Amino acid sequence: MTLPRSTDVFVIGGGPAGLAAAIAARQRGFDATLADCSIPPIDKACGEGIMPDGLAAAQSLGIDLDAAGARPFRGIRFCEGGASVEARFPKGHGLGLRRTTLHGMMVDRAAEAGVRMAWGARVTGITGEGVIADGQLVGARWIVGADGGQSPVRRWAGLDACERDSRRFAFRRHYRIAPWSEFMEIHWSDGCQLYITPVGAREVCVVLISRNPHLRLDDAPPHFPEAARRLRSAASTTLERGGVSASRRLKSVCRGRVALVGDASGSVDAITGEGLCLLFQQAVALAGALEAADLALYQAEHRRIGKRPEFMADLMLLLGGRGRLRHRAMRAFEGHPRLFARMLAMQVGELSPFDSLTNGLALGWRMLTL
Repeated sequence: MTLPRSTDVFVIGGGPAGLAAAIAARQRGFDATLADCSIPPIDKACGEGIMPDGLAAAQSLGIDLDAAGARPFRGIRFCEGGASVEARFPKGHGLGLRRTTLHGMMVDRAAEAGVRMAWGARVTGITGEGVIADGQLVGARWIVGADGGQSPVRRWAGLDACERDSRRFAFRRHYRIAPWSEFMEIHWSDGCQLYITPVGAREVCVVLISRNPHLRLDDAPPHFPEAARRLRSAASTTLERGGVSASRRLKSVCRGRVALVGDASGSVDAITGEGLCLLFQQAVALAGALEAADLALYQAEHRRIGKRPEFMADLMLLLGGRGRLRHRAMRAFEGHPRLFARMLAMQVGELSPFDSLTNGLALGWRMLTL
């Protein structure tokens, strides 16, 4: 579509974060324009599992992901060697949803909300007046950078400074096989994890994440013999696709009239499965700050939203990197499944900070007494 001469909110980036930000802005009554050089549907190498709190956050934007015909999963299972422990979510369910399906649903919701979308448009800079897109200046009161982990908007706005920044590497493939459980599975090995998410009646999404950019899915069987046995006769339905899973906290996510959302604004490691929930919550928080004409409100809310997922990511990465500690935790979880259930409740925001602390102390005690 033709770019306008001006708009209230110009969103740069048309992935889920940009679409969520544009939808939330429209819900607050802003004229919103979104531009991306890609053409939908936009894919990304992710685990395709959406946690219950992510479904609720999407619902606040008018996006009913349960209507997508996606595959529900009821909880999480940890597997290592011959050991396993599982727990159901304290409320609701998660969904395994192909990324392209999610993107298509969000594009439809954005169109319904009245977002102006310019697909195939190339943004080359921002100025004090607005955004330079396809060689023309589009005036904008607010500019939102939703252009991913390598965000040019972040660089243009001078927001690249980090308090923390580390990376892992993810590789994804889909397999034609009926899901064998009602859980999302995380298989653990030294230095790497394998995520298996049911995304259809006869399809699962498999993602390998490690710090080794050369470790691929075809190298995974020796690390995860149980998963390899189940997938041995399953045909792959997609090519392997790679991406980066970053743990990044920026010093600031806004400056002047520019704000960042999604991976452009920092991220937690994919080990938590909370990426989509975070960006949905950020979009709602940003829209509220825009309405109040005070991006400092968004800065504070962005930091608050990220605290729990950051803590859980740090905890799980600690287990992932220390085999003896992980073995003790698995034994503690197997012997006391309620500890694992409460940790899962903490991950999806259904446990108070006090209860989270007492559960952590109980887990630590059980590990020490093994």
